Amino acid sequence: MPRVVRRPRSAVRRPVAIGVIAVLLLAVGYLVAAAVVPFAPASAATTTYSAPRSTVPDLTFPGYGATAVEATDFPESLRTSGDRKQRSIASITKVVTALVVLEEKPLAKGERGPTIRFTKQMQGLYAEYLAKNGEVAPMPDGLRLSEYQTFQVMLMKSANNYAGSLALWAFGSMDAYEKAAGTWLDEHGLDDTVIHEPTGLDPRNRSTATDLVDLGQLALANPVVKEIVGTKQVTVPGAGEIENSNKLLGLDGVEGIKTGTLDEAGACLLFAATYERGGRSVTVVGAMLGGVDHDSLDDDVQRLLRSVADNFQVVTLTHEGQTFGTYSTPWQDGADAVAAKASEVLVWGKTTVTAKTHLDPVTVGDRGERVGRVRFTISDHAAVTVPLELDRSITDPGVWWRWTNPFRGT
Repeated sequence: MPRVVRRPRSAVRRPVAIGVIAVLLLAVGYLVAAAVVPFAPASAATTTYSAPRSTVPDLTFPGYGATAVEATDFPESLRTSGDRKQRSIASITKVVTALVVLEEKPLAKGERGPTIRFTKQMQGLYAEYLAKNGEVAPMPDGLRLSEYQTFQVMLMKSANNYAGSLALWAFGSMDAYEKAAGTWLDEHGLDDTVIHEPTGLDPRNRSTATDLVDLGQLALANPVVKEIVGTKQVTVPGAGEIENSNKLLGLDGVEGIKTGTLDEAGACLLFAATYERGGRSVTVVGAMLGGVDHDSLDDDVQRLLRSVADNFQVVTLTHEGQTFGTYSTPWQDGADAVAAKASEVLVWGKTTVTAKTHLDPVTVGDRGERVGRVRFTISDHAAVTVPLELDRSITDPGVWWRWTNPFRGT
C-alpha cells in the first residue's frame, strides 16, 4: 500500500489566511482611497444676461441759429441743432475774458484779490462803449475795487467798460489781451473760437455752439466764475446795485452762465443747469445762438433743458441675489452664483450694456462664499464689476456616497 503523508493543519490554513488578509487589505485600501480621494470641481455654467433697454432721446430744439447741449460727464449726450459755423457770440466773450484774466491774476475761492485803481484810460472806456450802444456801468473818479468786485460788474451786469478795464489792468493793452486770449484758447482746445477784444462788441469775436459748451464747462470748473455767474444781485460801491442779466437764473435749476446780445449775433445764451438724478447731481451745459430776443430765447432754453433732464435714467445692472451662474455636483448638490449686491448706473439717452461672467472652480463651499465676478460694460461709462457668491452651501456628500459611488467625483 502506498504510504499517505499528512501535512500539518497549520500548513493548510496558511494560504487561506493569507488570501483573506489580502482581500481585507484590498477592501480597506479601497475604502480609504474612496474616502480621501479629492473631488474635481463641480460643473459650472453661466446664465444668459438680459441687458436693460434704453431709448433714443428726443430733444426740443429751436428752429433757428445754432444750439449745442451736453450733460457734463456724459460725453455721449452732446447734441446739436442748426448750423455748425462760427457765429458772433456778443457778451459771451466776457467769459473768455474772465478766465484769461484769472490765469494771469489768479483768485482762490473766497478771496477778493488785489485792489484795482481805475485809471483815466479805463474811465474813458465808458464813453467809448456807450457810443457803440454797449452796456456800461458807472466808474467814478478815484474808484477802487477788488478784482472780485470788478468781475462781478463785468459778468453779472455785462458792463463792457469793466471788461475792458480788466484787460488793461491784467495785460497793459488791448493788443496784449488779444494775444493772451488766443494763447489761452489754443491751450484749451477751443479751435473754433476767435477773440479780438474783451467785450464782445466786435462781431468778429466768434465761436461755434459746441466750442461754447466746452467754454461753459471750463467756466463752471473755476469756482470764482461759477460763484459770480450764479449770483442774482449784489451792490458794488461806485457801480451801484448790480443785477444779473441772466433772467433764467434760479429757474429750473439754472445756475448761469452768460447772456449775449448784438445785432450781428442776435440773442445768445451760454447756460448751465443742475439736477438731482439717481442720487447724484448732474449738470447740463448748453449754448443757444441767434435768437430773436431774450424772452423767446429763454423759453426755448427752458424747453430744451427739460427735454435733456427727462432723458436721464437709472439703469439697473443687477439686483442683489440675481443669478449669473450655477454649480452642480455628481451627488446631486448644487448652488447658484448670485450677485453679492445690487448695482445701478445713471445714464443719459440710449445706452448699451453687456455682461461677462467669470466663475471660480468650486468643489464644496459655504453660503455667501465669493465664487467669481460679473463685469458690466456700459457704453461711454466706466466698467462696473460686481462680486458673485454662493446662494447656498455645497456640502461634502459624506463617506457612504463616496464608498457607493467610487471615484465618480474625480
